[in-house]
Amino acid sequence: MAKGGAKYWYFPDGYLPERNTDGSLESHEALMILNVQKIPAEIQIDIYFEDGADKKSITVQVGSESVKTIRTDCPEELQGIVIPALTQYALRVRSDTEVVVQFGRLDATQQNLAYYSSMGFCE
Repeated sequence: MAKGGAKYWYFPDGYLPERNTDGSLESHEALMILNVQKIPAEIQIDIYFEDGADKKSITVQVGSESVKTIRTDCPEELQGIVIPALTQYALRVRSDTEVVVQFGRLDATQQNLAYYSSMGFCE
């Protein structure tokens, strides 16, 4: 039987676009965490910056057999931690049970838009 994910996920390319107010789409980055286990997952998010001002052990709960999206431009979803726009950062996501984590970026600061999502490196 497949275990349904991993306990450690890494995303090295965070770079929040500037927040925009034009149009119906808002630039942002987000983590999507899927927990297919029959028990809740306790998640620890670590944010790494080039200058070493890292923020570690931001705790998030993901219910059993559910998904949680965390926008990295919303401090209220990261226990008050502010990630400045246009600043390079990386994420490590740790879980007490196996989960699947995806990272996405929507850059709506220019007319053609840019969207990508990425599965991180996991172990």
